[in-house]
Amino acid sequence: MLQINIKKQLGKLALEANLQLPVQGVTAIFGLSGAGKTALINLVSGLTQPDEGFIRLNDRTLVDSETQESVPTHLRKIGYVFQDARLFPHYTVKGNLCYGANNVAKDEFNYIVELLGISHLLKRYPLTLSGGEKQRVAIGRALLTDPDILLMDEPLSALDLPRKRELMLYLERLSQEINIPILYVTHSLDELLHLADRVVLMENGKVKAYDSVERIWNSAIFVPWKGEKEQSSVLTLPVHLHNPTYKMTALSFGEQLLWIHQVNAVVGQVVRICVYSSDVSIALQKPQQTSIRNILFGQIVQIEMQDSRVDIAVLVEGHKIWASISKWAQNELRFTVGMNVYVQIKAVSVV
Repeated sequence: MLQINIKKQLGKLALEANLQLPVQGVTAIFGLSGAGKTALINLVSGLTQPDEGFIRLNDRTLVDSETQESVPTHLRKIGYVFQDARLFPHYTVKGNLCYGANNVAKDEFNYIVELLGISHLLKRYPLTLSGGEKQRVAIGRALLTDPDILLMDEPLSALDLPRKRELMLYLERLSQEINIPILYVTHSLDELLHLADRVVLMENGKVKAYDSVERIWNSAIFVPWKGEKEQSSVLTLPVHLHNPTYKMTALSFGEQLLWIHQVNAVVGQVVRICVYSSDVSIALQKPQQTSIRNILFGQIVQIEMQDSRVDIAVLVEGHKIWASISKWAQNELRFTVGMNVYVQIKAVSVV
C-alpha cells in the first residue's frame, strides 16, 4: 500500500492529497497541465519535501513532517522515468542500463532488455537513438534498479505520434508482465484508456476523485475532461468464449453476453472496450428479428437533458451504459429513472 497524506504550497498552487493506493497495476495521475500531477510524484520520489504530512510505501515511512523523518531519494527504492529520457550521452545503452543497477542477474538483465525490445541497441550511444528508443532505455534503467514502485512522468509527451504508438505497445506489455506498481502521470485520454487500472483525478492541486478507470470514465465528474460532443462508456469485461465461425468474441456481462469482433485473448482474460452513446438505442420491449447482436436488459439510473439530445444512463449488470436519443424520442417514449429497458449496442471499440 502506498499511503499519501500531504500538503505542499507551490507558489499559488496549494497541493493536497490523501490517498491509499494499492501496490499493483497502473495508477494514472490524471489532470490538466498545472493540476499538480508531477508535483505529487516528486513528493513520492523525494525530489521535494511536503510542508505537512507523510508518505509510506509498504509500511516503510519515506517522509513524515511530524517526526522529521525523510529517506534520501537514492535510498527510497523508487524508479523514475521523466518526460525526457535523461540518458548519459557518454555511456552506451548498456552502460546507461547498468548505471545504478545493484548486482542484477544476467537473466533479469536479459529479460528486461527483451521485454523493452532494446537488445539490438546495447552498443549504441544515446545520440544515435530515436525518442522512443531513448525512453525505452530510460524505462529499462529504472527497472534494473530493482524499485518497489515505478514513477513515470508523461513519458510519451515529447514523442511524435508514430513513436507514441510504438512505445504505448511496450508500456502495455510492461504493465501486464512486471510485478511492480506504476504511478503514471498523464493528461492523455488515450494513454489513460490503454494503460491505467485506476485513476487519481486532480484539479488545482486537489484530488477530485479516485477509482477504477471504468467508474471514473463513466461518472458525471469526468465529462468535462473527455471533451466529447457525446457520452461514452468504458467497460472492462472478461472473455467468455470465442466463435471462430463468425470471428466473434463474447464477453461476460454478468448473466448476459456482449459480442465484439474476435480478440486475441484467452477465456477469462479481461478486455477493455469503449461504447459511444450514439451507437446505443433504447427500447421498452425486447426487439425481435433485428440485425443488432447486442441486446441487453437493464434499468435507467440517470437522465441528462442536453441542448439537442437526451443522454440516458442504463445500469446493466452493475455497469453503466450511456445512450443518446432525440428529444422527440424522449417525448414519445417518456423514459424515466427506474424504468426497465433494453439497450441495443450497434458498435463496440476495443481499447
